[in-house]
This record gives sequence, structure tokens and C-alpha cells, in this order.
Amino acid sequence: MLARWLPAAINTRPSEWSRAAIGMALGTLLSVWLCGQVFGIEVAHHLIGPLGASAVLLFAVSSGALAQPWSVVGGYLSASVVSLLVAHVLGRTLGSACLAAGMALVLMCWLRCLHPPAGALALILVLADPATIAMDWKALGPVMLGASIMLLSALAYNNLTRIRYPKGAAEPVAVVPADHPPVESQAITAQDLKLALAEMEAFFDVTPEDLEQLIHASELHAKRRSIGEVLSRSA
Repeated sequence: MLARWLPAAINTRPSEWSRAAIGMALGTLLSVWLCGQVFGIEVAHHLIGPLGASAVLLFAVSSGALAQPWSVVGGYLSASVVSLLVAHVLGRTLGSACLAAGMALVLMCWLRCLHPPAGALALILVLADPATIAMDWKALGPVMLGASIMLLSALAYNNLTRIRYPKGAAEPVAVVPADHPPVESQAITAQDLKLALAEMEAFFDVTPEDLEQLIHASELHAKRRSIGEVLSRSA
């Protein structure tokens, strides 16, 4: 039981940690500073928490689904609209803030734009500072400006540092030539996946154990499909 609480080994090198840390610092600084120049530093500082959390995803685990552009833009927009609606109807209390966060989660799942920092944003916009409350629906402006600047910073910095971003929904699969049939495959273990991830030197929002289970389950379905095709042909 206690062993399950121990953190898994990180499959990235300190150079990648440094790359992500520098990007996070620059992205957060730029987004908060520009937001402060346009809407005031008090409003910008009120949004620094969600923006900093988004920066961790965008620069450290940019390959994950939660860090893709639609997740960022859609998540921030969904949370903002829901929280401002709840604040107008139910007032600005702790209960209404928590309700807004829950409703924002449902909306993000429905729109396929789940982004964890947007949950914090929903809480913050309901329990906002006086300057943000005075903006009412205009508070969408600093929120979306901050999110957009953070996203553009991630697009530029990640690609300039040789980390492809955004990640497509599906990567192309290499085709094996007909005159080179595939050799008999060996069972892939979590250790093999850990070594492969270490060689790639990038953050991935998935554990080797999860990949191992996925691969083994896919192999099982492939075997079942192959047996079914053989039986249907023989019939």
C-alpha cells in the first residue's frame, strides 16, 4: 500500500526540466504583464494562479490532451461564461463558486476542452477582487487575453526549442514494405517503455504502466479480430 504513494521516476533529463521552467517563467511573465498593461495590474495579478497552472501544462507536458490549444481556449472561455452567469444568478459566495467550478467541468467535458486550470479560474471569477467584479462581463477580456498570450508563447517557445506543439490527434504510422515482412513481435514491458521514453527526452502525460496496459489490450483485440476473420473465411 505504501509503495503506491511513492512517485514514479521522471523519464526526462534536467536539460528538459530547465527548458520547460524557462518557458513557463517567460510565458507567465509575458501574459500577466500584457494583461496588466491593457486591463490593469490588479486584474492581471488576480489571474496569475490559473495562468501559472496552464503554463506548467503548456511547457512541461505539452504532448498531453489537456495542454492542446482547444483545451486552453475552450476551457478558459467555458469557465468564464459559466462563472459569470452563476455570479449573476446566485451571487458571489463560496457555494456558488464551487457550483460554477463543477458546472464548468461538465461543460468542458461536453465540449472536449478539459483544462484543469480553468476550474480554478471559475472559482476565482466568482470570488473576484473588486476591480474584476466592477468589469462584470468585460472580465472576459483579460481572461481570454491572458490565455491567448500564454498559448502563443507556448507555440513559439516549444517549437523553437524543438518540441513539436500542438500535437495532432493521431500520428502517421510507418508502412512496412511488402518485401520486408514484420518479424515476430516480443512482448513489450513497462521497462521497455521507460527506456524508450528516456531516449525521447520529453514530457509525456502518461505513465509507462498505462502504455503497457494499452499495448497489451490492443494486442488482445487484434488477436481476437484476426481469429474472427479466419473463422469467417473458413465458414
